[in-house]
Amino acid sequence: MVQPARPTGDVRLHKRMAKSDLFLLASSILIQVCLAMFLGHAYDMRIFMATGYLVGTGQNPYIAQDLSAVFHDSGFKGITTLGYFPPWAMVLGLISLVTYQLIPNFLFYNLAIKLPVIAANICLAYLVVSILHRLGVQEKTVHRAWIFLLFNPFLLLMSSAWGQFDSIVALLTLFSLLKLSEGKIASPALLLALAISFKPTPLPVLPVIFVYLAGRSIKNTLSYFAIFSAGVLLFCALPFVIFGWSPVPILQHWDFHFTVGGALSFMTFLEYTTWSNALPGQLWFLGWLWVPALGIAMVIIKGGVKDFNDLVKKSFALVMVFYLCRAWVAETNVVLVLPLALILVSTNELDRLSLAALWVLPLTFSFFNTSLAQLLFPSLPGLMDRLLKFAGEFSSARYDLRTLIVVIWLVAGWRVAIACFKRVKVKPEMIPA
Repeated sequence: MVQPARPTGDVRLHKRMAKSDLFLLASSILIQVCLAMFLGHAYDMRIFMATGYLVGTGQNPYIAQDLSAVFHDSGFKGITTLGYFPPWAMVLGLISLVTYQLIPNFLFYNLAIKLPVIAANICLAYLVVSILHRLGVQEKTVHRAWIFLLFNPFLLLMSSAWGQFDSIVALLTLFSLLKLSEGKIASPALLLALAISFKPTPLPVLPVIFVYLAGRSIKNTLSYFAIFSAGVLLFCALPFVIFGWSPVPILQHWDFHFTVGGALSFMTFLEYTTWSNALPGQLWFLGWLWVPALGIAMVIIKGGVKDFNDLVKKSFALVMVFYLCRAWVAETNVVLVLPLALILVSTNELDRLSLAALWVLPLTFSFFNTSLAQLLFPSLPGLMDRLLKFAGEFSSARYDLRTLIVVIWLVAGWRVAIACFKRVKVKPEMIPA
C-alpha cells in the first residue's frame, strides 16, 4: 500500500502563513465590527440614521424633519439634511428597511450602516494586493501593504468608527483606474461616475484620465467622457425622478462647499480667528482656488501619462493639489489618497515618511478638532459631552495646536504633490494598457 507523501517544508510553511493571514483578516473584521457598533460621529451618524429612516419610509431625505420621537433622542430634533448625492441615501434607505424597520435597536442600526464601509475596507486591501502582484512587487512588501490597510488606525477610525464612506469612494476610484489601464472604457467610466456620485472628491482624477486617453485615442477619449457623463446623470439625477424627491433644497445650496473654509485646509485659521467657517464676502474667491490650481496641474502633466504607475501617481498628485487648494477639507477625505500613496510606496515611487505623514497628521488633527471625542455619541453620549466641555475650556491652546498640525500637513502635502510631478524614467508596463 502506497503511503501518502508528507507535506514538504514549503507546503507546511504556506499552510501556516495561510492560517496566520486568516487570523489577521478575522481580527481586522472583529475590530471593525466592534468600532462600528459602539462608536460613531455625533454629527454625521445622526444624519445618516435620519436619512436611512426617511428613505426607508418613502420620504424625501433632503428635507429636514424632527425625528427625535423616532430615535428617542433629542439630538435628532434640529438635524440638518444629507449633503450627498442620492446613491448613499439609497444605500442608507435599504439598510434601514432591512434593519431598523425590523429591529429598532440603536446600536445595531449604527453597526448596519457601517457594514458597507467595512466591506469596502476589506475589498480595498485585496484590490491593492492584486495590483501590487501585477506590478511584480515582492511578496513581503505586498503582505505589509495588506496588513497596513487592514489595521491602519486612521483608516479604521475614519470609516468603521466615524461612519464616513470615503473607503467606498477610494475602492471605486482605484478599481476604475485599474480597469482603464487594462484597456477598458465603459466599466472604468461608470465606476468613476459612481465614485463621484458618492462624493465628488475623485473629480481631479478626470484631467489625468483625459491626458492618459488623449495620448492614445481620441475616439476612446470621447467615448469615455460620454459614458461618464451619462453615468453621472444616471446616478445623481435619475433617483430624484424615480423617487419623486424635490431637488430644490440641493439647488438652493449648490455652492455650500465654495463658501466655507477651515478644518484641514489652508483656511483653518478662519475658525480660529472668527469662530465661524463662513468665508467673508471679500474672500469668496478662495472657495474657487482649486479650479485654477487644477488647471495649472493639468498643464504640467499634458506631456502624457505613460503607464499604470504614472496613472496612479498623477491621480494622487492632482487629488492632493485639490485638497491643498480647497478652502474646506475634512480629515476623512484623506482616505481617498491612502491606497494610491501605498501603491507608490510599494513601488518605490514615494518614501515611507510621506505615507506616514498622510495618515498621522490628519489623525492628530482629529484629536485637537475633537472629532475623536464625538465618536462616543452612540454608546457614551454623556462622556462625549463632558469631554467636549473639557476641550472647550482649552479652546485657544487646542486651536493653536490644531493650526500647527495643519501647517505641517500643508508643507508635507505640497512636498509630496510636487515630487509626483517630477519626470522619471518610465518603467516597463506590468499591467496591460
